[in-house]
Amino acid sequence: MRALVAGGAGFIGSHLCEALLERGDEVVAVDNFVTGQAKNVAHLLDHKRFLLVEHDITEVLLGEAELDGGFDAVLDFASPASPDDFATLPLEILEVGSTGTRNLLDFAVDHDARFLLASTSEVYGDPLVHPQTEDYWGNVDPVGPRSCYDEAKRFSEALTVAYHRVHGLEVRIARIFNTYGPRMRPNDGRVLTNFIMQALAGDPITLYGDGSRTRSFCYVDDEVVGLLAVLDSALEGPVNVGNPVEFTIREVAELVRELVGSKSEIVELPLPQERTGDPQRRRPDITRIDDALGWWPTKPLDEGLGEMIASLVEQPT
Repeated sequence: MRALVAGGAGFIGSHLCEALLERGDEVVAVDNFVTGQAKNVAHLLDHKRFLLVEHDITEVLLGEAELDGGFDAVLDFASPASPDDFATLPLEILEVGSTGTRNLLDFAVDHDARFLLASTSEVYGDPLVHPQTEDYWGNVDPVGPRSCYDEAKRFSEALTVAYHRVHGLEVRIARIFNTYGPRMRPNDGRVLTNFIMQALAGDPITLYGDGSRTRSFCYVDDEVVGLLAVLDSALEGPVNVGNPVEFTIREVAELVRELVGSKSEIVELPLPQERTGDPQRRRPDITRIDDALGWWPTKPLDEGLGEMIASLVEQPT
C-alpha cells in the first residue's frame, strides 16, 4: 500500500509512519512543522519507502511533485492538539480541520484512496454520558476556550461523512482518546508532560482543582495498532480508539512522582480561565472495536509512563 500521512512528523503521526513501513507499506509524510518536529522522523529519512514533504495541507496538494503517483490511503493526522495550542493556534486549528481536511478528502477522491480521519474524544465535550459510546452526540461548548479544537474535529467528521455520501469515498473515523508516549512535546501543556517535567525538575506538581477529574491513557504503540486496524477494516462510522482504564488526575500525579523518584509536592490550583470546559470524566467505551476487530490496549500505565519518562530524560527539550 502507498499511504499519505498528513501530520506525519507529529507525535502519533510519526509512530504511524514507522508502523506502516514496518508492515511493508510505502509512506509519504506531509507536515508543515507548526507542531510536528523533523527529529521525530529523522531516523526514517534514509528508508527507501519513506519520503518527507514539507507542506501546509490548507494549501492544495495537487501541485506537489513529490505527491505524483497513486495512493491507496490518506491518513489525516494534521492538527495541533494540545491545550496550549488551543490558546495560541485557534485559527490554525479551525483552518486545518476545515480547509485542510477538505483538501485531503479531495486528494483521496482523486486517487480513489481510503481516507482515515483522526478525530478525538473532544467531540464528546464535557460528557453527560459515561463511559462515552460512539452514538453519544456530546456536550460541547461551541464558544468556550476549547471550542476551536472540539468544533474543528466535529466539522471534520461531518465533512468526511459528506464525502462518503456524495462521492462514495471509503472513509474511516477514529475518535482518539488521551494518548501518550515518546515524542510528545515536553512543554505542550498536556497533563502527563506537565507532571513529568515538573517532577523531573523537582518543582511542585500542579493539579487544577482537587484532582478528582478522570482521564484514560493509551500508550502510543497500542493506539497505532488500533488505528491501523480501523484503517484496514470495514468500520465506516466513528470508532473509539483508547484505553478504558480510568484514573483520577491525582492518581496520575502520584504515579508520576513515584516513577520519577521525585520529592515534588502535589499542589492544588484554581482552574484557569483557559481550562474552562475541561471534561470532568473521560473513558471510552471500546466495545465496538473490540467486538469487530479484537483490539484492546495491553500496556499498563506505569510501564508506559516509565518509557515516556526515559525518553524525556534523554531528550528533555
